[in-house]
Formats: sequence, structure tokens, C-alpha cells
Amino acid sequence: MARPLRSLSASASSIFVMSLVVVTALVGGLVVATESLAARPNVVLIMSDDQGLGDFGATGNPLIETPHIDAMARRSASMSTFYVSPVCAPTRACLMTGRYNYRTRAIDTFVGRAMMEPAEVTIAEVLADAGYATGIFGKWHLGDNYPLRPMDQGFSASLVHRGGGLGQPSDPPENDRRYTDAILFRDGVATATKGYCTDVYFDAAFDFIEESQRDDKNFFIYLPTNAPHGPFHDVPEALRQKYLAKPLEELMIHKPSGAKLAHEHDTLARIAAMITNIDENVGRLFDKLDELELTENTIVIYMVDNGPNTVRYVTRQLRGRKSDVHEGGIRSPFWMHWPARLTAGHVDDTPAAHIDVLPTLLAACEVPVPAGLKLDGRNFLPLLKGESIDWPEREIVIQSHRGNVPVRYHHFMIRDARWKLVHPTGFGYTGFKKPPTYEKLELYDIVADPGETRNLAAEHPEVVTRLKAAYNRWFDDVSSTREDNYAPPRIHIGTPHENPTALTRQDWRDGNWDVHSNGYWLLHVATAGTYDFEVILRPAAAAVGTASLEVAGRTVDVAVEPAAERVSIDGVELPAGDGRLKVTLRFANGERGPYQVLVRRRATGSRPARN
Repeated sequence: MARPLRSLSASASSIFVMSLVVVTALVGGLVVATESLAARPNVVLIMSDDQGLGDFGATGNPLIETPHIDAMARRSASMSTFYVSPVCAPTRACLMTGRYNYRTRAIDTFVGRAMMEPAEVTIAEVLADAGYATGIFGKWHLGDNYPLRPMDQGFSASLVHRGGGLGQPSDPPENDRRYTDAILFRDGVATATKGYCTDVYFDAAFDFIEESQRDDKNFFIYLPTNAPHGPFHDVPEALRQKYLAKPLEELMIHKPSGAKLAHEHDTLARIAAMITNIDENVGRLFDKLDELELTENTIVIYMVDNGPNTVRYVTRQLRGRKSDVHEGGIRSPFWMHWPARLTAGHVDDTPAAHIDVLPTLLAACEVPVPAGLKLDGRNFLPLLKGESIDWPEREIVIQSHRGNVPVRYHHFMIRDARWKLVHPTGFGYTGFKKPPTYEKLELYDIVADPGETRNLAAEHPEVVTRLKAAYNRWFDDVSSTREDNYAPPRIHIGTPHENPTALTRQDWRDGNWDVHSNGYWLLHVATAGTYDFEVILRPAAAAVGTASLEVAGRTVDVAVEPAAERVSIDGVELPAGDGRLKVTLRFANGERGPYQVLVRRRATGSRPARN
């Protein structure tokens, strides 16, 4: 049933005029293209994971087939010099907030450093307040527990996996690393799905579009796929077989031989299969928008989160891959398809970045930036429209590396309209491999030399000095956003919003992901009371051992039997407030941490509950 018309003026002439412009069309039971929806655009923001700038036919790839994305690119306006962070979560924090991720506490990809400060204002929150239905379908990677989940950060509908990807330690153990028929989380609830994960995300988005139409609401859909991120064990098999028959060696920058060549060929076939599967779903998306007569006034954006996850073909042979701060690791396409407002084929080469997407989309949706919200990004919609505007020169800074606290000068780049200063000291290091005085700053005329082949630092020391000073101002600014700027957020337990709470290796501190490591979780106990803990072992215990729970100043030990996959530690009284929790599994041959821990606040007078 269509929603009742909004109240109108009593004037008969007003009623007559409104009757001409408010037309409700029923197509298959759906209310489509009403005047109330036509005024503002809908938005679909697609971001693939670990797909490089060169992984599209539209950017020159000779072997990976992306016909639907290529067609979208031809019909779109684009920013041809668009930057992202070199790894996953930092890009996502910038995209969601319009702010550099160093302001948001999300500074790495795991061990508690991919959790975003819950007080940050997301684009979903702003658009929801403006009346948009907001949905995310795919990869969030900014926190798995309350108050960090997408459903806590402005999304009215969510279907996501936990952590940085399927097949990671944040997966429910029952998922068994599956991309097909995966266990995902619908609005926080573990849900068995049917089909390949990318297909499932797009299907959920289509349902959300139809629901939004029935509710007479504009929609903002965020579709961040986890493909083609590894592991690569579960991909669309028919597409993999197709690519195995192609000469994928042509895409390899470093060509191995023998068994290594066969392995690399198979890996590229798997990646290409996932990419083409995304492309097929982009085609399905436009079919759905056409069916509902929404294409004209729906913004569809396609971008990637970082460079390619293997050393492979990159447009114009840009240097680097994922995790690098050379161009190949941090450049993304940015195609915006919006027939109602943008000219197909328009290209603007002004440098832009992930921090600019929020203000640009708010401008497109005619939604003001909330008062008092400090953004780092700029609205580049006028550039996409081809308008002549005043665009003051600025620097874009990208920095990312492992560790608890960002290190000044470590693995960063800064660029202005012409020059790029880069210090590629290695993403995988928490600090400098040599003393802090060691520098290998490189300077490139990035407009003339996008491949970064000629280091001009010695020839232009004045440019190096200027860009270093600009970088230092930036670093001081983002590092002083809040008093405890780089402290990770705490996971809240004992709230009605999430009970039980699953603690995973994704967010523990001081540990790693491997089965022999251990760590602790920073918690906020929202409500004092009795708590039960279910410790999940993976692999199962091989012998008799002990599980030791440390929390709230006390230690509780329980026996672990051989072959045990779960151990219960029940009836622990916790006071309200901040604290930390650690579980250690001790066996004759050593100790390790658990796979996950389920924490459940027990209702007053009740017995322990189990799934």
C-alpha cells in the first residue's frame, strides 16, 4: 500500500497543482519514482577490497573482464587523480567520516587498531538524520562490537562479516572460512546465507532498495565487498576455470618459474574470478535501478580501498601495491554515475581523496554538514560537474604503518598539485628499521613522472623543506584531535544492545593472529553483575590443560579436557567500569590464547545460558 500523501494546503488550486506533480506508480507492488523521492538523489557507494587501479578494462587491463564497470565508467564523471590509504581500515575510516583516520583511532587493520572512535560522525548518521534509509552490505572493518558496529554508527540495516574479511579469526567458528553460504551478521545477529558472498551483499542491497521505495524514502547504500581480498580458497569456480585458460603471466610484474609460476597463475585466476563476479553484480545493480526507474537520479560510485593485493599490472605501471605509499598502493579510480546531474565522460585531474567523499555526497544530496563538525575533506562535486570554481591549493597526506602509535615521518607521502614527497619506510614496521635520524625521502614531479622514476630531492631541496613543514603541521594537527588521541576504543559488555559479546583476536591487544599468540581485550563493563564466559578453542585441546581467566583483579582457573572445543567459566561477578580481560590456555607443551570468548551478562536470578 502506498504511503498517504503528506498534508496539503486547503486551497483547491494547491491540491490541483500537487496532484499533477505527485504521481504514485505501482510496479509489481512497489511505489516508484514519486516526486518526494525525485528531489534528492539516492546513493550507492561501491568499494571493492584489494582491487588495484589497473584491474579494469576501463583502465587498460587486457585480460580481466569488467564490461559492466567499464560501461559505467564511460557513462560517469570521474576524478582521475584519486587517493586512498594503502590498507583497508584507514581508508574506511576516512571514507565514513570525511576526516583523516588518525583523528578517529582507526590506525591499523587488526589487534584492536581497526576500531573507530564511536563518537565520530559518519556519513550514514548524517544522511539518516536527513531522512535517508541507510544500509551497509559487506565489509565494515571498523569494529565488531557495541558501540562500534555499523548498526551503532548510523546504518538502519546491515549485513556484514566481522573483522577484516571472511576466513579471518573474527569469523564464527561454524563458518569454517566460507565465502559461499557464509555466516554473516544481519543487524548484529549471526545469519546463515545462501550463495557467494558478493552475490549475497548485492541481493541484500536490492531488497533494501525495494523496501526504501515502499517506505517512500531515499536510500544510501554502502556496498564494500570483501572480494577480491584473500584468502583465495573459495571463489566462483566457473570464472576461475575461465581465467586459468588465459595468459595471466602478462599481468605479472615479477614472473617466477616452475611451480611458483603455476601457483601465481592460479592466484591471479582466483582474484580475476572474484573481480568479474563483482562486475556481474554491478550489471545486476543497474538492471535493478532501470527496472525501478531510478537510474537517472541515483548516484552510483565505484572505488577501491587500496592498491592490488599482489604485484601485478597497474595502470601506467605505477610503482607499488597494497601497503605501499608509492602511487600503485594508494591510487583508486573514482567514477560517479549520475545521469541527472553529471556529464558522461567528464574527467577532472585535480588531486582528491577518500576524505573528500563525505562532503561531496552531502552536497549532492543537499544535506548540510552538521554544525561544529570539523572535516578534512572538500566538496569536489563542482569539479565533477565541470564548473569553474576557486579551488585553493592544498596538500593531501597519506600515512599508514603497523603499530600502536603513528611515528612521525614513518611510511608517509604528501603531495600538492605538482610535487610528491614520499618516505617509503615499510608498512609492516612499527617504527624505523634504522635510527629516527635515518631518512630516505624521495621527491617526484608527480604530474610529469607518475611512475616515480626520477627522485628530484637533491635538485629541489626547497620543495622538500616546504613539504616536510606541511607534513609536520598535519601530523601535529591530527595527533592532537583528542587528549588520548591514539588510545584504542573499548568494547562495551553488559548492555542490552549486545549480549552475548564475542571477543575475537581481531580486537585483542598485544597479540597476533596465529594460534600460538595471546592478548587481552580492553572492556567497559556497562552494568555490574554476574557474567558467564564461554571460551572457544581452535584448534581443540590436544591434551589436559587449564583455562585461566583474568578480569577485574581476579583469576579463575578451570580444567580443559582433551579434545575440548569450548570451556565454560561461569558466575564471575564484575563491577561496572573500565577493565581488561585475558584468557590463557595452558598445556604441558606451552600456552596460547583462545580463538574467541563469548561474554554474557546473566539476567538476575537466571542460570547460565548457552547457544
